[in-house]
Amino acid sequence: MLVHDPVDTPRPPAEANQIRQSLQARYDELAAEYEQAVLQSQVLRLVEVGDTAGDDQADSGTKTAERDTAQSLLRTILDRRAQFEHALTRLEEGTYGFCEGCGASIPVERLEIFPSATTCVTCKQTRERRAA
Repeated sequence: MLVHDPVDTPRPPAEANQIRQSLQARYDELAAEYEQAVLQSQVLRLVEVGDTAGDDQADSGTKTAERDTAQSLLRTILDRRAQFEHALTRLEEGTYGFCEGCGASIPVERLEIFPSATTCVTCKQTRERRAA
């Protein structure tokens, strides 16, 4: 893996601070969203435990689907939070904004849309083609 050498083009401190604040704010939002989803999941489980009398197959299937959806949501939020945590780490290391695949600068437009991006568009497309 190629890594950007921060000595070549150091990020101005004001810019790094602005990026850090933006990434941290999104990380904090995801952390709060995760806590809320955990609470909702716990309530769902309590309702399931206390309300099983008279359930038929359809009721059981619905409850299973709801539980699976809640678990999927939790995993998705955790994954997104980990992406932002990784972005914050890369910012501290001086590698944020540079492709982990080829070392090229990731376009600002891509980072504005997807702040936790770790690859340039070309490397991302290559990975997706290989996965297909």
